[in-house]
Amino acid sequence: MASRRASLRGLASHCLWLLGVILLMDVSARPANHSSARERAGNREEREILPPDHLNGVKLEMDGHLNKDFHQEVFLGKDTDGFEEDAEPRRSRRKLMVIFSKVDVNTDRRISAKEMQHWIMEKTAEHFQEAIEESRVHFRAVDPDGDGRVSWDEYKVKFLVSKGHNEKEVEEKMKNGEELKVDEETQEVLENLKDRWYQADNPPSDLLLTEDEFLSFLHPEHSRGMLKFMVKEIVRDLDQDGDKQLSLPEFISLPAGTVENQQGQDIDDSWVRDRKKEFEELIDANHDGIVTMAELEDYMDPMNEYNALNEAKQMIAIADENQNHHLEPEEVLKYSEFFTGSKLMDYARNVHEEF
Repeated sequence: MASRRASLRGLASHCLWLLGVILLMDVSARPANHSSARERAGNREEREILPPDHLNGVKLEMDGHLNKDFHQEVFLGKDTDGFEEDAEPRRSRRKLMVIFSKVDVNTDRRISAKEMQHWIMEKTAEHFQEAIEESRVHFRAVDPDGDGRVSWDEYKVKFLVSKGHNEKEVEEKMKNGEELKVDEETQEVLENLKDRWYQADNPPSDLLLTEDEFLSFLHPEHSRGMLKFMVKEIVRDLDQDGDKQLSLPEFISLPAGTVENQQGQDIDDSWVRDRKKEFEELIDANHDGIVTMAELEDYMDPMNEYNALNEAKQMIAIADENQNHHLEPEEVLKYSEFFTGSKLMDYARNVHEEF
């Protein structure tokens, strides 16, 4: 009996020890969870005030790469629901045919280049409006006194806070002209942002951005002046001989890196092929083998109606199997991956039912 009590006491002690370990583990885990929550909040704040890397409805990314989602962006606009990988195929087909009927203004069950051009312009306008609404929210976040103008210093404080710096410390150091200790990467980002801030500040320059100027700062596609700045940056990065224009070899040159397998080689081949086609068919307007800044600017202007017509013709040519220069329901369904990013099977069997 005594030995049984002893064993029970031993078991109880062991359980208490285990409970203590678990509680200690829980306590030690909590700061990490709080830290990750703070990091997530910081990342969200940073995304809200930094210019986006990707601009919907614009042909090139900020780094000069082709926008791989461009055709889906100008065909679907903001209405991308229903075309996810796990979406129900029949629902996706039906929705695609609803879009087809909207593009087909004259209801002849064919999409012409003019109809596609008008649709592209309409979807681009949707992206523009979305950017304006987002910028308005972000402007309020960096304009704490609500005077309708944001100084570079106000923006700089918000940016550094999003990077984990203490707001009061930053403000105090900037007020006293003291040096701010930031890492090399953050300093480089700040310098690039300040260049961009200067460009967005319409003359006479005062380093104070209005709501419209702040929109141009975040979204250069909304301002001709900022679009020029973006083009200049892209040309600077790709121009190898310093003549401030781009040859075909410069435009299709591969990013730095080593190909290690066949898959990597296939990606490189696709990169060269896609950029060569884009250079020769759309960017080099006079087909002289050289792209000037003016040509690149026209190509990147999302509200350029002539470019929209060229895009419409190219999009039709991709799927125009019967070569009648129009898109028909069967063709749109067959090439659904190009238009929506989602591959819809059994297109021919279902086309009449879905239409």
